[in-house]
Amino acid sequence: MTSNEIKLADNTITTDELENLSKWVTSNPQLTKGDLTLEFERIFADYIGSQYAIYVNSGSSANLLMIYSLLESGRLRNKQAIVPAVSWITTLSPLVQLGFTPHLCESDSETLGVDLNHFEQLCKEHRPAVAIIVHVLGHPNKMKELVSICQKYDVLLLEDACEALGTVQDYNKLGNFGVAGSFSFYYGHHISTIEGGMVTSNDNELYNIMLSIRSHGWSRDVEGYYKVSWAKEHNIDPVRELYTFYYPGFNLRSTDLNAFLGISQMQKIDEIAERREQNFIQYQSRLAKRFYCQTSRFDKLSSFAFGTFVSNRLEVYKHLKANKIEIRPLICGSLGKQPFWVKKYGETSLPVADIVHEFGIYLPNHLGIDEHQIDFICDKFLEVAQPMFPYKAELAKQNQSHTSKAII
Repeated sequence: MTSNEIKLADNTITTDELENLSKWVTSNPQLTKGDLTLEFERIFADYIGSQYAIYVNSGSSANLLMIYSLLESGRLRNKQAIVPAVSWITTLSPLVQLGFTPHLCESDSETLGVDLNHFEQLCKEHRPAVAIIVHVLGHPNKMKELVSICQKYDVLLLEDACEALGTVQDYNKLGNFGVAGSFSFYYGHHISTIEGGMVTSNDNELYNIMLSIRSHGWSRDVEGYYKVSWAKEHNIDPVRELYTFYYPGFNLRSTDLNAFLGISQMQKIDEIAERREQNFIQYQSRLAKRFYCQTSRFDKLSSFAFGTFVSNRLEVYKHLKANKIEIRPLICGSLGKQPFWVKKYGETSLPVADIVHEFGIYLPNHLGIDEHQIDFICDKFLEVAQPMFPYKAELAKQNQSHTSKAII
């Protein structure tokens, strides 16, 4: 069982897909963004249930595009923003880079998404214009309640669903609850286009602004109404319009080569999501009686990995590594304790997020892992792992009190 390493994540691109790609490449097709990109976007939007999808070169670029496009849209009354303390660097970094004031939100002890009480507290105190949330390891936030709070305080909601492709709550796929949602197609995510990401939205105006900003800020890709109205507003003639920039944009485009893989990958997304859910259930049955296990309300859980807490994380890491089992910290712990944040804002302490930071790990979950390997992982984990007691009581207590400031 230990002859080959059990990877935390595995490549979803098969040899057959690579062979098909090589045949397609030799037919001398257009490799840059073209018709296949549009087809991939249509397929993905249909899968999520959104009106629009915008293909970009990474999930990080997807977050940047959502945030910058909202800023350029003129809809934000201020540059105050809420970000989960337990998230990813590029969920937060566009806000820092674009001059927002970010406020870290405490983690919910069940879902590890945002804590609703602290989220509303931050809304009351700072009246932020925007919030971005993360569905940690594929588990949905408490979306009905969260959307209600955002409506109450007029907060535009963005979803980082990069770990949650295929998860469904209340008959709605994640990435379709807010004004826009982001996804990643990096190696080891649910599907892969080598590098790549997607933004989904049901907002027509924002969609067209994102199409422009994705490609330099020109109007070449936008819908006809916007193309004509922008040119008319600024008195741009047809020749000058070819190189006219309506927004200070980026080049966040991907290619038709990557989209070719994406179209192929989407044919098996249901199989991938089902396997990931079954793997999670197996981990849960083996470990949840003694160790922390995320709980959330879902119709379908497209689990990214199995997260838990141990009091001897380094020992567990060394033991599993010796048995060729790859593990990682639970995402990156709390952003409030990361060096970049401490240097800029000072350390931010949030009780539940701090527990995730100090004790959190996650175990492998992907399409290529089978039930025997999961049993092997659990066996080796249980040989040395020590529960972080009394984590249930501690987490429940911490979510009742938010005396620590989650602000700059």
